[in-house]
Amino acid sequence: MPPRAKFTREEIVDAGLRIVRRRGMGGVTARELGAELGSSARPVFTVFQSMEEVQEEIVKAAREVYNRSVKRGLEQDMAFRSVGMEYIRFAQREPQLFRLLFMTEREEMPDVKDVLFAIDDNHEEILQSVREQYGLSDEDAWTLYRHLWVYTHGIAALCATNVCSFEEKETEKMMTEVFTGVLKNIKAGERHDQSL
Repeated sequence: MPPRAKFTREEIVDAGLRIVRRRGMGGVTARELGAELGSSARPVFTVFQSMEEVQEEIVKAAREVYNRSVKRGLEQDMAFRSVGMEYIRFAQREPQLFRLLFMTEREEMPDVKDVLFAIDDNHEEILQSVREQYGLSDEDAWTLYRHLWVYTHGIAALCATNVCSFEEKETEKMMTEVFTGVLKNIKAGERHDQSL
């Protein structure tokens, strides 16, 4: 009969998340998990088969923390703008989790048109908010979303890596300027296409 688990999966994953927040995923070892739980490494393996399994669960938990930020943004009146600001705030509040989710090298490099499908589970809800709020076609909504995501990701990555910091008002102004420019180009393109 296998030994009774001293800790639950959730307790182990929460301990792993705390370690990631301090030192990144590289700091998550069986020994460190045991120390975080006030135990040896052994109880980890009464619940999980391998450290890879533990790490997968930690990534899922990190994604849940991020998803809560996105949901907060989607609940606001200006949902698309609010989601962008939440993305940056997440990078500022949780730099190690941001790096884990959005700055980890991938085995395959998706094309820019597919990157949002690959890294963000919330892309369809965000895209829907763009279509509804600005009355855009699917193609135009994707164009606006991609442009703003690239810009927003750049700001967030600078914050998460301590390259530079931004005041929230400054970030809002910068994002509004880019958003306005891209939206004007999209709308001008629609008018130009209709006149042909």
